[in-house]
Amino acid sequence: MATSSEDPPPAAPYGTPDAPHIAVRGEAHLDVDPEIARIGVTITSRGKDRRTTLDDLTRRNAAVLDLVKSYGDAVERLETCALSLSPELKDKGRGERIHAHHGSVHLTADLTDFTALGELTTRLADLELTRVDGPWWALRPDSPTHRQARQQAVHEAVRRAREYAEALGARLTALLELTDTGDATPAPPRTGRTRALAHATAEDTPAAPLDLEPQHQHLVARVEARFTMTPPQL
Repeated sequence: MATSSEDPPPAAPYGTPDAPHIAVRGEAHLDVDPEIARIGVTITSRGKDRRTTLDDLTRRNAAVLDLVKSYGDAVERLETCALSLSPELKDKGRGERIHAHHGSVHLTADLTDFTALGELTTRLADLELTRVDGPWWALRPDSPTHRQARQQAVHEAVRRAREYAEALGARLTALLELTDTGDATPAPPRTGRTRALAHATAEDTPAAPLDLEPQHQHLVARVEARFTMTPPQL
């Protein structure tokens, strides 16, 4: 299609002496408190008889679910992730001779009340043949801290571009492109905070609640930006 003489000329993909380009990267790092703590719970059973093993697993699973649900709104989500019931064959002898049966159920629970976290974790670990893993700390996907990190990355890009332009005796005139090169996501944790607890023997008195300190979440956001600026004063 022909271009009329009144149409503005297309923007050049590169800078010119009259309108040089400047490209910078903006990066933001935030350390914020977590919003969610996730724990994993594994219930196991083992027995000679398949039906007895399954009944024990069902009973223990119900006890864990009742305990977790008793914390009400402190538990944001409770999910069953995996269930297994398998026979164990004898090492010696011919044929398919079953030595025992093994059963397990794996659950995950997300808590928003960290005051109740230590008590619930301890009570779960005190149950029969129950293992607790975690906690794993996290932010919600729609947390406003993600937006805050992205905006800070953009502000950093503009600040850096303006500083470069001022160093050349110029000023920014327009934004050409803004690219999100690293969304506001938590960086890998610096240290592991995983705990594994298993019930060993029954006690007459309940165990003291664990004191669990939330782990700060390190957010990183990155952008790349291209600007035009006035001719530098060289």
